[in-house]
Amino acid sequence: MSKTAPLRPGGPEVDRAPATLAGLLRAWLPGQRWFAGKDRPVADLDVLSTTELFPGCLHLLVRASHTPLPAPGGTPPPGDCYQLLLGVGEHVSPRPPRAVIGRVREGPLAGLTVYDALQDPRSAGLLLERLRHPGAAGPLRFEADPKVSVPAGLVPRLLDAEQSNSSLVYGDRFILKVFRRIQPGVNPDLELPEALAAQGCTRVPAPVAWFRTAEPGAATLGVLQPFLPDASDGWALALRALAAGGEFTTEAYELGQATADVHLALAAAFPTDAGGGEDRGAAAMTGRLEAAAHSVPALRPFVPGLRTAFDALAGGAAGPPVQRVHGDLHLGQVLRAGRDWFVIDFEGEPSRPLAERRSAQSPVRDIAGMLRSFDYAARQRRPWRPEWARRCRDAYCAGYAARSGWDPRTEHALLRAYETDRAVYEVLYEARHRPDWLPVPMAAIERLAVRGG
Repeated sequence: MSKTAPLRPGGPEVDRAPATLAGLLRAWLPGQRWFAGKDRPVADLDVLSTTELFPGCLHLLVRASHTPLPAPGGTPPPGDCYQLLLGVGEHVSPRPPRAVIGRVREGPLAGLTVYDALQDPRSAGLLLERLRHPGAAGPLRFEADPKVSVPAGLVPRLLDAEQSNSSLVYGDRFILKVFRRIQPGVNPDLELPEALAAQGCTRVPAPVAWFRTAEPGAATLGVLQPFLPDASDGWALALRALAAGGEFTTEAYELGQATADVHLALAAAFPTDAGGGEDRGAAAMTGRLEAAAHSVPALRPFVPGLRTAFDALAGGAAGPPVQRVHGDLHLGQVLRAGRDWFVIDFEGEPSRPLAERRSAQSPVRDIAGMLRSFDYAARQRRPWRPEWARRCRDAYCAGYAARSGWDPRTEHALLRAYETDRAVYEVLYEARHRPDWLPVPMAAIERLAVRGG
């Protein structure tokens, strides 16, 4: 095959290419910020599917298996499936050096350089063209809302923020989130915004186009939504207020209202259950605590006190019905444009199974996530201003109560349980990905381990 010839869809070049790429990918994957297995050696890499999206660009689904770490009871989790878009060519000078994966030494791609296609403007532009023209590409399906027209020729740019996926902005008009960790089933980041749009909820940008694998068990691969170019995320706004010595209570109150608006619309769109749900059980939270303590020794002295935080759930503490929720709500998941708050990124915590993220849960989970985020923001300044975080927490809960008719502060034990569960998740995340941040959730752990925390 000539080095300049395109791979033929379904041809032997495409079929044989994965075997020559596995070695390069095995070395490259652990260095990507969205790779979940940084604390576990990659034992094997299997290419599950290969599709040529357009000449010079391959779409791959790969499964990374890890050397299992010793765990108390249970079976090591299976490998994670990742989505990759790879450019293949002779020249890589237009792309940043960090995009380069390596040069292929043998097989049908021998002598060619492989790179991350999302960092290549040409490939990113052609990906948008696929979304503009719904249809099939091998086992992939591209779909769109027929009521929305996406112009051609929008200039792409890859967002460089730390996140578990990759996002491309096109002409400051649309944003495409390309999911990296893939599980069978519809992703909540497509499912929930679609349902909210049908309910007339304007707090969430509605999906414009998306792509997925074919049935059965279709997995969502990416979602295109309107981009809010003049918006600022809540995290940046909170830090700006702290740096200026200012308050954030008005914004927090209105953010509480926005959260309640989303919860009310989700309750109308999906069934609720006043009898509770599995994720609300103390056993599930206790299991997550024990698993995290096994991985993070600093957590172990606090385990007995933290278990008491889950007693309220075990005893059937009162609270709102379980329903569909955001699942990973914090200041980085909300945008403010003018005086309006918008909620984004409904994927939930990517480390949790998709079935769990799509299940009904207590809305207190979202509330607790936002309250923890105020604490994270307050701890970015020296000296720490705990009173700033407390005022934001109160304002947020008051705004939520004003819109929903239910005040989270009236159920202190319930809120403490969900804050504890969230802080345990944060400890595990920071220990794996940002060790320098570990003192932030550990300070909350010390407080929450006390019964009145």
